[in-house]
Amino acid sequence: MVNDKFLGHNGFLWFVGVVEDRQDPQYTGRVRVRALGHHTSNNQLLPTADLPWAQVILPITSSGISGLGSSPLGLVEGSWVFGYFRDGERRQEPLILGSLPGKPSELAGAGGFYDPNGIYPKYRNEPDVNRLAVNNPDNPHLALTLRTYTRITGIPTADFNVTLAADGSFISASDGDTFDQPAIPYNASYPYNHVYESESGHIREFDDTSGAERIYESHRTGTSYEIDSNGNRTDIIKGTHYTLTSNNNKAYVAGDSDITIDGRHKIYINKNNVANNHYDIQIGAGASINIQVDSGDVNIHTVQGKINMNAGGDYNLKVGGNMNVLVEGSISETVLRTKTSNTVGAVVHRGSTIDLNP
Repeated sequence: MVNDKFLGHNGFLWFVGVVEDRQDPQYTGRVRVRALGHHTSNNQLLPTADLPWAQVILPITSSGISGLGSSPLGLVEGSWVFGYFRDGERRQEPLILGSLPGKPSELAGAGGFYDPNGIYPKYRNEPDVNRLAVNNPDNPHLALTLRTYTRITGIPTADFNVTLAADGSFISASDGDTFDQPAIPYNASYPYNHVYESESGHIREFDDTSGAERIYESHRTGTSYEIDSNGNRTDIIKGTHYTLTSNNNKAYVAGDSDITIDGRHKIYINKNNVANNHYDIQIGAGASINIQVDSGDVNIHTVQGKINMNAGGDYNLKVGGNMNVLVEGSISETVLRTKTSNTVGAVVHRGSTIDLNP
C-alpha cells in the first residue's frame, strides 16, 4: 500500500495572500500571511497574531545558512505572496515561493489583507517596480529629484593675481576658474536598471541601459558615489569624511587637481617623531610655486632647527612697508662681487666698534 501521507504525496494546496507581520521572534525570516480563500478578512475574528508563521523560500543568491547572502528578506507588511501549505489540509505550515508585484489600486486600509501598520503600498495606480527602474519623467523618484536640485555648481579654484616682482618683472597670473559637480548621469530605460531600495531610503543601482551604464550607491542622507558610463566617479559626502589608513597611501593624478576649502586646512607630518620622515615638494621644470594671501600674514616658525634657502638664480625681495630684522647672534655676510646700497633717507650705524677698513 502506497503511503500518501507525506510531503509531495498529499496534494498541492496553494494560496495567494498578504503579509501582515514580519517580526519573527526566531529571526529566521518568517512572515505571517493572510491567505485568500483560506482566512477571513475579518481581523477581529482572526487577528494577525493568530495567523501561522510562513517560511520563505530564498533565492539562490542567499545560502540561507550562517547569515550568508541577503538577509533579512525584502518582504514587508502589505506584500502579496504566492505559496503552498506543506501540511496540506491542516494549513498550519505555509511556505512562500515568491512575491507578486503588481499595480495597487488602493492604499493601505483597515481590516485583513492590508498592512496593519498603514504604510504599504505607498502609491496608488503605480507599478510596484521601483521608480528608478521605470524612469517615468512624469513620476520621478524623489531621491533623483533631490539630487538634481542639490547639485553644486560654480565652485571656484585658486586665483593668483599678476604681480610685480622685486626685480621689476611680472609674475604671471594663474587665473582661477570654476568647476561643477557633474550633471546627474541617470538615463535609465526599463528593464535594464537593476535597483535595490531599503525602507529608510538607502539605494543601490546597477544600470545596464545602453550608453548610460552606471553604478550608484547612496545613503538616505545623500552621501553617495556614482560611476557613469565613461568611468567617471563622483563622491558626495553629506557629513564628515574620515579616511583612516593603517599602512601606506599612494595616489597618482594624471591630469589636474583642484581643491577648494571653505574652512581651515592642516597638515601634520611625522606625528611619531621618527627621523627622516620629511615633507618633500618637488616642482618639475617649467612650473612655479605661487602663494597669494589676500588678507593675512605668512608666518614661518621653527621651534628647533635652521631655515635654509638656496636660490639657484637671483634672490629678489620686495617689502611694501618697513623691514625689521632681529638677529640674536652674529651676522656674517660674504659677497663675491660688488655690493651696491642705495638709501634715500639717512643711514645710521651703531656699534661698539665700527671698522670700515680692516
